[in-house]
Amino acid sequence: MKLKTFIERPVLSIVISVAIVLVGCIALFTLPIEQFPSIAPPTVEVTTSYPGANAETVQKSVIVPLEEAINGVENMTYISSTASNAGDVYITIYFKQGTDPDMAAVNVQNRVSKAQGQLPSDVTRIGVVTNKQQKSMLKAITLWSPDDSYDAQFINNYLQINVIPRLKRITGVGEVTLLGSNYSMRIWLKPDVMAQYGLVPSDVTAALNAQNIESATGSFGENYQGVFQYTMKYKGRLVTPEEFGDIVIKSLPTGEVLRLKEIADVKLGDEAYNYTSMTNGHAHGLPDGRLQCV
Repeated sequence: MKLKTFIERPVLSIVISVAIVLVGCIALFTLPIEQFPSIAPPTVEVTTSYPGANAETVQKSVIVPLEEAINGVENMTYISSTASNAGDVYITIYFKQGTDPDMAAVNVQNRVSKAQGQLPSDVTRIGVVTNKQQKSMLKAITLWSPDDSYDAQFINNYLQINVIPRLKRITGVGEVTLLGSNYSMRIWLKPDVMAQYGLVPSDVTAALNAQNIESATGSFGENYQGVFQYTMKYKGRLVTPEEFGDIVIKSLPTGEVLRLKEIADVKLGDEAYNYTSMTNGHAHGLPDGRLQCV
């Protein structure tokens, strides 16, 4: 159609212009608009940890059972796994474009639940976490003390309590990982002393599980007329190194008791010593964030 036609027929020109405007208005309210469109395939990441195990042990005892259970989940394209000598496990499952990430995470979690019985007890106790998120790192943040008045242990604990919870609440952040460790009660056993008393590490573990517990203690006078009801209070889990040191390990033939502080050094320390990071010569904590898969 030539330009002369629109000049000679102004009504036709107006009708066509109005139609274009109407179609544009309809498209404005119906077409999806996103600041960050989903151009990457949906991914689900399964993470866990096997303390004290090397990469080969982690692969055989943790990754293989999980991969066998997860493999073949609905709309899955491929799967990749990573194991470290620190005992960390990362399994990433990639799905077809357009797959609902929420349903993908649910399907993967169901498959992971089937493999729980084949995993080591330490892994089951720590737990296997399933998250929908992109594999790529969004940002790395470092926090350090300019005058070195705070060590890495204090900074990591500060990040875990005050910074990381706020980062997790930011829209679009799927996970925040601390490249460090938290405060933990460290029990350094003395093998020579333990050998004198015929003890092995499992004896210490059993004593810790039996005496460092939370328990419901009940009440006195419950449902009894004429008396007041009194709810008993229990101290609960131990907190200080001194309290852990007083844990009874075994009774001796002389009538005395052997306590933990006599066969081990008990003190607060790092949960793990697998990370060492510096910024311009200063020790620091390092959380990293990952984009949530939406």
